[in-house]
Amino acid sequence: MTFRTHPEAIKLANNSRYGLAASIWTENINLALEMAPKVKAGTVWINCTNVFDAASGFGGYRESGFGREGGKEGLFEYVKLRTDDLLTLPKNNSTKKLAQKNTSTSVPDIDRTVKLYIGGKQARPDGGYSLPVYTTSGKLIGEVSEGNRKDIRNAVEAAHAAESWTAMTGHARAQVLYYLAENLFARKDEFVNRLTQMGISKSEATKEVNLSIERIYTYAAHADKYDGNVHHTTSRNVTLAMPEALGVMGIVCPNHSPLLSFISTIIPAIAMGNRVIVIPSETAPLSATDLYQVIDTSDVPGGVINIVTGKQDELAAVLADHDDVDGLWYFRTKEGSKKIEHAAAENMKRTWVNYGKQRNWFDAQQGEGEQFLRYATQIKNIWIPYGE
Repeated sequence: MTFRTHPEAIKLANNSRYGLAASIWTENINLALEMAPKVKAGTVWINCTNVFDAASGFGGYRESGFGREGGKEGLFEYVKLRTDDLLTLPKNNSTKKLAQKNTSTSVPDIDRTVKLYIGGKQARPDGGYSLPVYTTSGKLIGEVSEGNRKDIRNAVEAAHAAESWTAMTGHARAQVLYYLAENLFARKDEFVNRLTQMGISKSEATKEVNLSIERIYTYAAHADKYDGNVHHTTSRNVTLAMPEALGVMGIVCPNHSPLLSFISTIIPAIAMGNRVIVIPSETAPLSATDLYQVIDTSDVPGGVINIVTGKQDELAAVLADHDDVDGLWYFRTKEGSKKIEHAAAENMKRTWVNYGKQRNWFDAQQGEGEQFLRYATQIKNIWIPYGE
């Protein structure tokens, strides 16, 4: 097919469900390096084609599959972190205990139903339904909106419209995250009080909020420092392995440590340039919904973080089936993990599930680190020939 400009060529090349490999032919190396990151393919050859080496990873984007063979990134497909062996199954069904129907006659002073957060704005749920939120003792402390399939659809559309976040430099994204951490610190007491209201001790709540702030700073520092490698291939090529954002991601948070687990999952994803649709804790969602105003005042573009409250497994199933969601993290039950992986296989969605095992989000080895950044990115290998 002919084209007039290189932006038009990129649109033609990306107008496909697949993305295994691509070749760019040009006498202008600057133009080649500008186009290579914009082509949605796992391998990009410049002025060559079908060049392979065991030192470099090979694999696709989109429906050409995920995972890599060869290179350092291919090795990750066959190994497991030692910290994964420390993950444990929950000892009791705390989710069911927290979700029990209220037995107390006391009600909040103001009957307030928290809205959804979509496209940088608070939005009423499509169905108009809500879910009660109780403390560990069964006292009603509020209500949240019950999202449905249409709310997920709206959130995905808002996330796709926020492509400017992915196009920003890592340094620019880091500045936004630093500002987010500063604003959360300014309202630290408010979030501590919210956690104690839900039945957590004040000392534990203070520790959770402090660690949440610290974790934002950690990933803000990684935003412009988690970079790629130059593979030592035998042919006359400089082979660049560049981590790129998945795109639009769904994240289903665990019920325990509601604020810390929320921060620990969404921040590494957006630090790498992804836009997210988050399903917060089903039993303790108010810590996440209290962040609406913090996000609004922290220069986070609308659509980068979308929060849909409701029944987690129902909403997770919608995200898994959605063709315009590129990745899905699920930190819930073993049964739910199996259903997510099965549903996501149809559209080759990248998934990260826990099979019911819990992370200790207070532990730096389990709750943060390069593992989260690696699952939030995919590697593109760019082959640049040199010599006469």
